[in-house]
Amino acid sequence: MVSFPTVYQRVSVHWRAIVLLLILGFVAFIVAPFDEFVPFMLILFALLLLFIASQVFWIGRIVDLGKWLFPDQPRVRLVVIADLVYLFVIAYSFPTTIGQGHTFRAAYYGLSNIVFEAVFWWWFVGSMLAFALVVAFGTVERATRVAAWAHRKARQSTKGRVAAASSSVADPVSPGRRHFLEQTAVLISASPFVAAGYGLLHSRLDVEVVRPRIPLARLPKAFDGFRIAQLSDIHISPFTTADYIHRCVSITNELRPDLIALTGDYIAWDTEQQGEVVRTLAGLRAPFGVFGCLGNHEEESGTEESITRLFTAQGIHILRQARAPIVLGGETLNLIGIDEPHGRTETEWRRDVHRKLRQIKELMMPETVNILLSHGDFPHMFDRVAELGIDLMLAGHTHGGQLSLDFVHRGLNLSHLIYDYNSGWYEKNGAQLYVNRGIGTTGFPIRLGARPEISVFELSRT
Repeated sequence: MVSFPTVYQRVSVHWRAIVLLLILGFVAFIVAPFDEFVPFMLILFALLLLFIASQVFWIGRIVDLGKWLFPDQPRVRLVVIADLVYLFVIAYSFPTTIGQGHTFRAAYYGLSNIVFEAVFWWWFVGSMLAFALVVAFGTVERATRVAAWAHRKARQSTKGRVAAASSSVADPVSPGRRHFLEQTAVLISASPFVAAGYGLLHSRLDVEVVRPRIPLARLPKAFDGFRIAQLSDIHISPFTTADYIHRCVSITNELRPDLIALTGDYIAWDTEQQGEVVRTLAGLRAPFGVFGCLGNHEEESGTEESITRLFTAQGIHILRQARAPIVLGGETLNLIGIDEPHGRTETEWRRDVHRKLRQIKELMMPETVNILLSHGDFPHMFDRVAELGIDLMLAGHTHGGQLSLDFVHRGLNLSHLIYDYNSGWYEKNGAQLYVNRGIGTTGFPIRLGARPEISVFELSRT
């Protein structure tokens, strides 16, 4: 009889072939019923493969470390121990990590679960980013070796001294130096683990106040200099606590806006938390009131009606396919709010998108500026409302990708894989859009390069 360690070792040795077969099977499965969602699924699948490959790589490095610390221990035993510890962390934090799809409940908010979940997401983000660096280092190193070989072969051909061994790619780097470079690359590539820890413990809570100036040609004279603060994507959870939200509320009030706009996603997935998030946001103060729309988390959790009632009881106006004319000095600014699209099927969902576009058109006031509150740019929403004549649309949903290199080039963030408009200000056909990064997180509780944001807009006529 073949022992378990032997079987385990054989599987470990042939994991590449096993993963390749899984890839082919999955691709065949999703491409067979080909539709417009296949590209999105392929993106998710690519991220899944990157995650699997990164876990295999880093667990291997941990086993190497274990072998160095305990040279007398068989490698198979160290592999088994490492895998069991890894699976324990995942299992212990379930369902708030892997099973987070609509399963967050207060019962899972024990300190041990939160700690294990934080460790899991730190490892998840750090290991993937670090593995990407390892791949980049490896690619550069291989390219350098090939270039050196090609250069050397060209020189040999020119001089007519082609060596017999020149038919294969020689390594111009000595084994000792190559080993040093490999170890250095691994150490440098481990820096994302430090960055992920920073994003978890600090950057996630490091709120940035952004003050865009929005010129609107049709803005009534009385509203010149009118200031609107925007909060979005609250996502109350163990990582976006009521105390943190209260701090954001205090910051917003200190900005002294004339009006406050909330653009959806007040809960993460725990419907029991809607009362607490509403009570915390009830501390917002503005002379012309606090208005808001709902997000996909309210729609998907079935809390649209209940949370609207809670907000109304606190004096916060949730606009659901409704408008609120704001009057100042005898002149009017039209504020419109819209829900996320509904639909059990793709056809129903698209039908509701068109229905909401018709409702927006009916709610517009042609003689003044129209500002739309819409949680997300659900397929090309901004492009469509720009054609309707909306002057300004305030949205959220994307979180700015949570992981972003926008300081290098705009659009280098995770949300850009799916959305065209993912953070900041945009303009099209005279209409303007601002996408707020939000103050909370979903998925992994980490922000890097995409700090939580409170926006305060100053409207101007020029």
